[in-house]
Amino acid sequence: MQKKASLLIGVTLIVLGILALAGNLLIRAAGSGILLGFRAWPIFVVGAGLLFCIPPFLFLQQRGLSGLFVPGIPALTTGVLLFIASVTGYWSIWTYLWPLEVLSVAAAFVLMAVFLKVPWLMIPASIVGFTGLVLQFCAATGWWSSWAVLWTVEPFAVGLPLLLIGIARKIEGVKLAGIILCGLAGLAFAAMSSFLVTSLWITRLIGPALVLGLGIVLIVSALGKHSPEKMDAPVEEKGHEQAA
Repeated sequence: MQKKASLLIGVTLIVLGILALAGNLLIRAAGSGILLGFRAWPIFVVGAGLLFCIPPFLFLQQRGLSGLFVPGIPALTTGVLLFIASVTGYWSIWTYLWPLEVLSVAAAFVLMAVFLKVPWLMIPASIVGFTGLVLQFCAATGWWSSWAVLWTVEPFAVGLPLLLIGIARKIEGVKLAGIILCGLAGLAFAAMSSFLVTSLWITRLIGPALVLGLGIVLIVSALGKHSPEKMDAPVEEKGHEQAA
């Protein structure tokens, strides 16, 4: 335990030292007259994030520590963004990259699902992740009006992990629920993108393509099943042989 704790602190200090050194060299190269190292203060936020994120990797047998990813990944993301903004002086970076905070929460849920081996955690990860992607798209492009169409990503974000979990674990009910939700999301997307004349031409293709793809998946899944008659026939023949 003491060895792993020392390793945790040591790795954290090395990363913080590298960041501080890089920040000081960048400030010196830029010729800033501000006290060297002052702008590198966000390394403390990065260090806090690392202290949360490293223990689950060091203590793999204690899977409950994966819950530290929930505060750790967002803190690490915040620290990195603050570090870049502080060193470069480009604070407007938050105008375009703040949705990374939402995506960091989704990444935390994904890591928890992997460490805990609980695939159901992929559902909140998918919901938060797709929402973060839409927010990042709108923040980067300024097309916030696209939410009139992109809200349909929410039922898709629930249906997609259900579909994948149902296929992976061969749970027909879960797979069917995922197909239904994804299909409804595709139909809603196609309908909204068709009704709104302000939508881009590419958005008018994504919805129908999604519905088409889900239809193909449903047909392939249905054809891949064995019919009950074919499964029962050998049993009946075996029964006749025993009677004889």
